[in-house]
Amino acid sequence: MRLLFIHADRLEYEAKRPALKDIAPLAAGEGHGEAEEALVVFFSVEKPDAARPEEIVREAVANVADVLSQVKAERVVLYPYAHLSSDLAPPRAAEQIGRELRQALEGAVKVPVSSAPFGYYKSFLLRAKGHPLAELSRSLVPGAAGKGTEKPSAVAESEAVSKEKTLVSTWRVLTPDGRDVPAEEYDLASDADFSAFHRYETGGSRQAGPEPAHVRLMRELELVDYEPGSDAGNFRWYPRGQLIKRLLEEECSRLMAEAGAMRVETPIMYDYEHPALRRYLDRFPARQYVVRSEEKEFFLRFAACFGQYLIFHDMVIGRKDLPVRLYELTHYSFRREQTGELSGLRRLRTFTMPDMHTAVADVEQAKEEFRRQFELCVKWMRDLSLPFQAALRFVRSFYEENRAFVQELVRYLGQPVLVELWNERFFYYVMKFEFHPIDSQGRAAALSTVQIDVENAERFGIGYTDTDGMRKTPLLLHASIPGAVERNVYALLEQQARRIARGEKPELPFWLSPTQLRVLPVSDPHLPAARELAERLRKATGARIDLDDRDEGISRKIRDAGREWVPLVVVFGEKEAEGAPLPVRLRDGSQRPLTFDALVDELRRRQGNKPRAPLPEPERLSVRPIFRG
Repeated sequence: MRLLFIHADRLEYEAKRPALKDIAPLAAGEGHGEAEEALVVFFSVEKPDAARPEEIVREAVANVADVLSQVKAERVVLYPYAHLSSDLAPPRAAEQIGRELRQALEGAVKVPVSSAPFGYYKSFLLRAKGHPLAELSRSLVPGAAGKGTEKPSAVAESEAVSKEKTLVSTWRVLTPDGRDVPAEEYDLASDADFSAFHRYETGGSRQAGPEPAHVRLMRELELVDYEPGSDAGNFRWYPRGQLIKRLLEEECSRLMAEAGAMRVETPIMYDYEHPALRRYLDRFPARQYVVRSEEKEFFLRFAACFGQYLIFHDMVIGRKDLPVRLYELTHYSFRREQTGELSGLRRLRTFTMPDMHTAVADVEQAKEEFRRQFELCVKWMRDLSLPFQAALRFVRSFYEENRAFVQELVRYLGQPVLVELWNERFFYYVMKFEFHPIDSQGRAAALSTVQIDVENAERFGIGYTDTDGMRKTPLLLHASIPGAVERNVYALLEQQARRIARGEKPELPFWLSPTQLRVLPVSDPHLPAARELAERLRKATGARIDLDDRDEGISRKIRDAGREWVPLVVVFGEKEAEGAPLPVRLRDGSQRPLTFDALVDELRRRQGNKPRAPLPEPERLSVRPIFRG
């Protein structure tokens, strides 16, 4: 960063016209300013600064404070001035660093701080005082002061990320019987998971801590593993894990189709300088990956929002068409989470996000659609047998105006809900909910979520024609019924880790089990008939049935099936070959004798209407590769 300090008797400036094609218009009064007895700080943000914004802001604040202490000015005026450098940072990064510099200075010095508009050609009149310290210049390099401790980030933080750090919340608890009490007055000790959820949400820390239990399980089961050849927070999926992930994706897509969503596909990278996208980035609390193409910078998407907004923008929508729902299963979404926050599949940098956006006419239609999507999320969580805690978050005014609607949601859920209230709207939504399973470490992670967005339809020029012929702006709902697919796998494994800690047998939902039934021949002479049984069952049910044909004793085969969480096991020996009922072993160790037809019925009952897929590995265990030695 280059700094030019002028201790001035007076400064006047006026914005004339935009210097950047995509710069946001100025509000009334923002284009003109004047100040007396001021330290005017002309500054240019350079390319190295964009990689280490926190460090350069810290060093700039220290330098401004130092000069201010010497000249004793009565105020500070920050003046973006690109002409100080020939190695300028991208405009968006420069604008954000300028904003953060002003915010940091306001908290560091005892005089008023203001700033001239960024991205505009300006005329100015400046009268310098003329004493020895009235004109100074400095060149700053990120980290040169030796105070930086964090690794470089790709771009400056969004406004929403910065705001999130200063967010002040009020916490309440709503109960199905209609109580609405401050969280500190609620009997948290009556529910250990709700108490853990409250501690986690109000504690503020998102640091990863010790390795969570699901990491060991995902590797032992050969589902997922770290990928040392990629960035942290990116994973390799082995055949069994990829099967689970794919089935979750298919089930979510089926539910979205039944809910009336139209499936689309959009790009994974977008232009930083697109005017609507640029403003949106500052309203979404996520850090981005950046890629370059020639001289342009693009960011990798962190959700399907932008692509769907741009589709909505081009659509012709009438009032009778609403609500209109678009859905995409984003392979892939990217968020450059901080290193200390990465934690197995709980928090990663590349993930699969099923995203649905719904355009609605007004608040009443938004609430009705919100209710339907809320119920769909409850169904998702309960279909996975995942206990969860619920959070509802509001701008206080919206909450006060819609208390009856909120209480209706809590009654439907049938359990206490943690409510977070903000006095002002920091983000683009006025209401959202999240469902959070509690893991083996007592930590929460959001899965299902829906938000009522009151900003982005206008920002992206989305409209509909009302019955009176007038063009109007809809509201938007953001919904991810399961949340990130990878995080669902985390939640399933963590839930089983808790069962293991209680001395119970772990198991996945039947429709997600890589092997749903395993046939164990007692000895080699029984192998052909056992293989025939497996094939007949497969053809009759479509279930994933494999055969342990290894040269191992039956006790070892039963034990190994248990280690792989196989839900049903059939030991096949002489009596079974002669037509005796099949001894079906369950996960709890019990055994049920079933005829072939009864076993077919049992497999079909357990599968239900969930999506099917073939075995992810060879049918015979003797020829299966080992992915983790």
